[in-house]
Amino acid sequence: MSTITSEELSATTLLRFATAGSVDDGKSTLVGRLLHDSKSILSDQLEAVERASANRGQDAPDLALLTDGLRAEREQGITIDVAYRYFATPRRRFILADTPGHVQYTRNMVTGASTAELTVILVDARNGVVEQTRRHAAIAALLRVPHVVLAVNKMDLVEYRETVFAEIAEEFTAYASELGVPEVTAIPISALAGDNVVDPSANMDWYGGPTFLEHLETVPVSHDLAHCHARLPVQYVIRPQTAEHPDYRGYAGQIAAGTFHVGEAVTVLPSGRTSTIASIDLLGEPVDAAWTTQSVTLLLRDDIDISRGDLIVPTKDAPPTTQDVEATVCHVADQPLTVGHRVLIKHGTRTVKAIVKDIPSRLTLDDLSLHPHPGQLVANDIGRVKIRTSEPLPVDSYADSRRTGSFILIDPADGTTLTAGMVGESFASPEPVKDESDDDGWDF
Repeated sequence: MSTITSEELSATTLLRFATAGSVDDGKSTLVGRLLHDSKSILSDQLEAVERASANRGQDAPDLALLTDGLRAEREQGITIDVAYRYFATPRRRFILADTPGHVQYTRNMVTGASTAELTVILVDARNGVVEQTRRHAAIAALLRVPHVVLAVNKMDLVEYRETVFAEIAEEFTAYASELGVPEVTAIPISALAGDNVVDPSANMDWYGGPTFLEHLETVPVSHDLAHCHARLPVQYVIRPQTAEHPDYRGYAGQIAAGTFHVGEAVTVLPSGRTSTIASIDLLGEPVDAAWTTQSVTLLLRDDIDISRGDLIVPTKDAPPTTQDVEATVCHVADQPLTVGHRVLIKHGTRTVKAIVKDIPSRLTLDDLSLHPHPGQLVANDIGRVKIRTSEPLPVDSYADSRRTGSFILIDPADGTTLTAGMVGESFASPEPVKDESDDDGWDF
């Protein structure tokens, strides 16, 4: 196994990507092949897979076993849970979320792809684009994943025919463009045989594009949020009250987007109070500026009331606060989401009570039509909701910020996550629906 020095690692960029596809499309085999051929697995891991494969009577190692970790997954030959893998090449570091393909586990893709910069959607070359393919493309579009790779797998089973690949790529690209997917890269592969996964295929000389790994290593990483709207959800208020720091009051959290500078005027939401950044502490040391994903402590010039759940933003770039949130959602719980449902909404570090006022539409994936006023959303449904919150929330549009434009709905009875939501417009946005009811009868 090749080794990478710490200096090489520090110089490489990080790509978060997720895999998705229907059952038996070969996601686990692709990931296993990628790890094996890029020499990203240890020798004892490979030996364990070889033993397990031999015990099953298989002549060659079943590389899918490298990623199928649950016993139920190994026995059924399917992926159930989201499996995270970490590996690196000399050119880039990777965090991979291998998501399930079975219909009832579609909601798991939302978890895996929510932070991804690239989504790989696998298609069996024999079956082409199926409903689950469309569902995964819709979720990638909803989550505004910047890059989508269509991996047409099992090309060895269709005699590596270019026409088969071209027809599938054309159909998927047309559907994805309707969803507003900004970029689709189609790659013909055979995960089992290793064609075009890490090494170019001798069986598809008609294909002149990059291999799967080459594309992962060279695709522009667009997760640099340092130039987006600056946002710091407050996680903790630090007040040591010691002899050394008698008056220290710092507001700690991970910067969700943008850059903060010492001397910058800021506003605290939802209260609207304003102040100026006096200093920024990063890892116990003062710095002049801090940016996205850094965990910092801000100290302000004025002693104002700030607590966990508040959002610190630049005064010149503050989002609006509202108690009426409209969003596109993917329902992930077995329990349906209904009109009038009382929930908790978690936005950033803030959690408040809310009521589902309306479900204007549910998306039909076959033709992207909208079924108006379905009354409820069941597991894996995608639709539009209107939510009334008990307190104002400072929400961005998801199109502007994936971090501060997203939320989850929680069952207040048992803490179950019900729904993942993306604020603002999307491809699933219906025509405005007149709300015949007024606010009478609502608690807030």
